[in-house]
Amino acid sequence: MARVTEVAPVVVTGLTLGAEEEFHLVDLQTRQLTARAPELLAGLASEHAVAELQRSVVETNSAVVTTLDDLRRELVTGRRRLDAAARELGAGIVAAGSVPLVDVAELGVTENARYARMLTDYQHLVREQLICGVHVHVGLPNRDLAVAVAGRVSADLPVLLALATSSPYWFGDDTGYASYRTFVWSRWPTAGPFPRVFEATAYDELVRDLIDSGVISDSRMIYFDVRPSTHLPTLELRVCDACPRVDDVVLVAALFRALVLRACADVALDRPFAVPPTPLVRAATWRAARYGLEGDLVDLHDRRSHPVRVVVHRLLQTLRPQLTETGDWDTVRALAEEALRGGSAAARQRAAYRRRARLTDVVDLLLAETAGRATLAATPRQRRRVLDHYPPSPGDEGVARDGGPLPALRPVVAALEGLGGDVLRIREIARDRHQADREITFVVEGETRPFAIDLVPRILPADQWQRLAGGLRQRALALEAFLRDVYGDCGTVTAGVVPRTLLDASPGLRPTGALVPCGTVRAAVIGVDLVHTQDGRWLVLEDNLRVPSGLAYAVHARELLATVVPELVPPTGTADPSDAYGGLRAALRAGLGYRSDGRVALLTAGEVDPAWWEHTTIAARVGADLVEPKDLVVTADGVHRVETGRRFRVDVIYRRFDEDLLDHVPGADGRPLGRRLLSAVRRGQVALANAPGNGIGDDKAVYAYVPRLIEHFLGETPLLESVPTYLCADPVQRDLVLHRLPELVLKPVDGYGGAGVTIGPASSAAELDALRRQVRLAPQRWIAQEVVALSTHPTLASGRLEPRHVDLRAFVVLHADGPDLADVRAEVLPAPLTRVAPRGSLIVNSSRGGGGKDTWIVP
Repeated sequence: MARVTEVAPVVVTGLTLGAEEEFHLVDLQTRQLTARAPELLAGLASEHAVAELQRSVVETNSAVVTTLDDLRRELVTGRRRLDAAARELGAGIVAAGSVPLVDVAELGVTENARYARMLTDYQHLVREQLICGVHVHVGLPNRDLAVAVAGRVSADLPVLLALATSSPYWFGDDTGYASYRTFVWSRWPTAGPFPRVFEATAYDELVRDLIDSGVISDSRMIYFDVRPSTHLPTLELRVCDACPRVDDVVLVAALFRALVLRACADVALDRPFAVPPTPLVRAATWRAARYGLEGDLVDLHDRRSHPVRVVVHRLLQTLRPQLTETGDWDTVRALAEEALRGGSAAARQRAAYRRRARLTDVVDLLLAETAGRATLAATPRQRRRVLDHYPPSPGDEGVARDGGPLPALRPVVAALEGLGGDVLRIREIARDRHQADREITFVVEGETRPFAIDLVPRILPADQWQRLAGGLRQRALALEAFLRDVYGDCGTVTAGVVPRTLLDASPGLRPTGALVPCGTVRAAVIGVDLVHTQDGRWLVLEDNLRVPSGLAYAVHARELLATVVPELVPPTGTADPSDAYGGLRAALRAGLGYRSDGRVALLTAGEVDPAWWEHTTIAARVGADLVEPKDLVVTADGVHRVETGRRFRVDVIYRRFDEDLLDHVPGADGRPLGRRLLSAVRRGQVALANAPGNGIGDDKAVYAYVPRLIEHFLGETPLLESVPTYLCADPVQRDLVLHRLPELVLKPVDGYGGAGVTIGPASSAAELDALRRQVRLAPQRWIAQEVVALSTHPTLASGRLEPRHVDLRAFVVLHADGPDLADVRAEVLPAPLTRVAPRGSLIVNSSRGGGGKDTWIVP
């Protein structure tokens, strides 16, 4: 038994991760290795990609990260960038221990003095170094700890090798091994298990002795299975083959970090440990390299062979405390199960070869898996599984009545089926972790939950989007004109467009709305909810002119999809939702007039707000200060942000704060902020977007009059249809509503976020009786609408697709070049948010448990 008593105790609770991936460069015509890495690197000009010994190999280095989601995103991004650059040269990249098709005469060593010396010293060993590995780095606070930990993790490294085996072919032949790279690599004089040293001084002395012997030329030629990095404050894992699938790299990295964490704790507590004899470590490594995941493994803790599933499960259970500490347990367990079910990369390559006995098929598989495209490895059962038992529906946007995908969604479904249900379940876990780790949340019934984003994008043809956009611009301009009119001379009442009683009864009509200067844009940001009916029509469901949310979630949905399911690549020319931030920024800064140095602030309630994540994100992306009421003070010369005793003038405030609460909250000076802020708005010292009193514009009763408003203000025929709506304030319509209550949807006129909505067909008799009493008591507070047969869209749930009802929230921003309505321009942002209802529900609102999905506006 060995003890480590010389290392000062260091308590380690969180460790950083990084990965170096080596890639073969393959000619896409011949499928052979090609020596064009120098050319590729010259064109790439990236500090994260470097040359290797062979001119057919490129290495990429990830950034230092703390979470598995971040590591995965780094790896996916690096692979995408490298693959795109390689394809410009007619080549592709392969992450695998070896490539089957090789012509050594066409290759060569990278031209530099170090590699030239290695070729002179090692001859054919260098010429045959046509192998690639993945090196995982775990950050440690000091070198003594790295050496002490290295010996403690060595007994479990053969299991990590088995999970990564990907080199069964060597120079066109099946070697019978899962990792032949291991044996090519073992020919180096310093390759193999970590030596029996326990302190940094002893380790460094050993390295110096090896260099002094003349057998190796520098410390970078220390090729132990694990070692303290030569150039970073990390412990480096070097035993694994390069992995075609990113998920396997993530699995290995997570397990290695957990091993290091466990070893750090053992060192801190000075726990004794058994050092397996080097021949046994070599034997266990040999067994892992021979069989991968397709045979027994040696468990060095009991020094016996066991089925691979037993050994892997033992390792998972022993590391569960560390994996739980890092938040990786669910992800690692799912990734390990998928690896055990699907087999090693070596087995997948052999399966690809057996189909037609062609090595080019093996290379094609490796190219596809490395680039993250739909692979050839999924079994027919897995490919079918995502659409198994999908119920046909006349209004489904993705699946035809015969159960097959509609043309627009076929590439998406093919990619998902190529991954298979097991992998998709893992991706769902990764998605949930990604959202939780970044606190991308929404408050549902008082509980903060990760905002659910589905991994199946909605496809919207660009020509259809343009038709919608025309109607949205029309509607936004008419509503802006209506707000100006209501808080002005009420010409719509005089002209008989809307009744005076409608305005007087609206809870959204606020005296504070009259404080906004004439000619000011009142609804700088408008959200319009659209539904696509089962008969193919688009209808406007409602308007949101107060504090519409969802824009940041729409942009994030694309970013999340690229991270979690990189196999889903939007067609060339698909609208980029992140461009929406530029439009929003321009609309907000339009309130500055000609003051280029003006400041924009986003006013939020803070972390208690359900959309806090969105507020912080939008503020950062549009360059606005993020402020709470306690950060603002109103003086005679304007509104100021107070920060560390200093004051900064604020010229535009993007209000994401409930106006009903604004009167009662204190500012930075402890005095109520609301009235004084509105006084500054009235004086023209600060612009407020969106303005108070906008609630009358999204009043559900006013909704019924919007087509008339479009005709009155714009002199145009409405381009978008509305849902048939009944006003309970009208006695005739109220009687109809009460008679048909079980058939209709009832909404409070001032509700938003789905609050108070009752769907008659889904309600009990008792619920309808209670609603009937409310309508009779205050009929002016209610409207009713026909139940709209919303379209459904395929949504991923537990690795399979199922239909969920969806709507579309589109965002319109208004710019003003002058005080008149003719000076106002409406811009529809290219980031609509498809909102997804929970299973069995028609209500998509986030506050009622709804989620979202990416929307591809495709040419």
